Amino acid sequence: MDISVHGRTRHYRTVTFDSTRNTVCLIEQRLLPHCFKIVAMPDFRATARAIRQMIVRGAGAIGATAAYGLAQGARAFRGANPRRFSAHLQLVRQTLQQARPTAVDPVNAMDAVLRAMPAGATVPEQQALALAAAEEFASQDVRHCAAIGRHGEKLIRPGARILTHCNAGWLAFVDIGSATAPLYAAQQAGKKFHVYCGETRPRCQGATLTAWELAGQKIPHQIIADSAAGHLMQRGEIDLVIVGGDRVLGRTGEVANKIGTYTKAVLASRHRIPFYVAIPLSTIDWNLRSGRAIPIEERDPAEVLGAWGLARGLPAMTYFRIANLTSGARNPGFDVTPPELITGIITPEGIFNPRDLWKNRHRLGHPG
Repeated sequence: MDISVHGRTRHYRTVTFDSTRNTVCLIEQRLLPHCFKIVAMPDFRATARAIRQMIVRGAGAIGATAAYGLAQGARAFRGANPRRFSAHLQLVRQTLQQARPTAVDPVNAMDAVLRAMPAGATVPEQQALALAAAEEFASQDVRHCAAIGRHGEKLIRPGARILTHCNAGWLAFVDIGSATAPLYAAQQAGKKFHVYCGETRPRCQGATLTAWELAGQKIPHQIIADSAAGHLMQRGEIDLVIVGGDRVLGRTGEVANKIGTYTKAVLASRHRIPFYVAIPLSTIDWNLRSGRAIPIEERDPAEVLGAWGLARGLPAMTYFRIANLTSGARNPGFDVTPPELITGIITPEGIFNPRDLWKNRHRLGHPG
């Protein structure tokens, strides 16, 4: 997306790679919307920390970051022993995979890099192939999001009122985004519509990130409390829900996404409002057979007990405790929405009933 910083406008991707310094370069998303900053991760362990600490977040973005992180770790290896190189790669892969266990994009991204590497006869050749494969994954993510926009745009009628949840915009991918792709395509088609950004507690990515994106694109929008969605649906003020996904089971159509997605789906079903999930192909898990098997990340209780913000007189983002001082909290980061609550899955290959993913698996990138 094009971003104006200090009076200059240029195109940015959420994640890029500096091959000269062997660094993964990321937008520091925790500072948004108050500050736009690019940070460089010097090694694969720092790249894994950036994923875990949510400097970078979102399915496609952490997928690309993991792919670049694997290439980064591969290129840092010194020596020519294939066995030691292979052991080093496994360490790098494990470190990156453990950073955010619920999302499947990092696993699929790193597997794509590892599949490309054996074509090289030497360690240096494999290192070069690793970076080329990571670059291809990042570019493919952009192409997939653009295709999602083309397919999803037809769902948005003029005057539509659309609810989003969390951030599945360009910040959550390499560019364009998944849930926002139909919005951007509809805007380019000249359609007028309004977006409600669910705030998405506890980290408020809807209020901080999605709203910042839409403001930059001049798309009419308002932020609502998560608990206000049902009220607006009951009054007929929401026509369509589009969310992203962090892991979609190809065998069952179940969708793991940011906590609160299931609640929105139940509300949409109750009020007969279409509920769509927009994903690139890298978000599909073809192996797990039940949503119960998806690892649900439990995050720091401090996210629920307080909030980060920018206060007058303070030079940097500050954490403010909101909750009662002696109370604890539970903080599951994701929930799982069953297929019967989902109207369709918007993919680069078209829109599918969630129960039809498996029978269309070869079209949807199944590796078998």
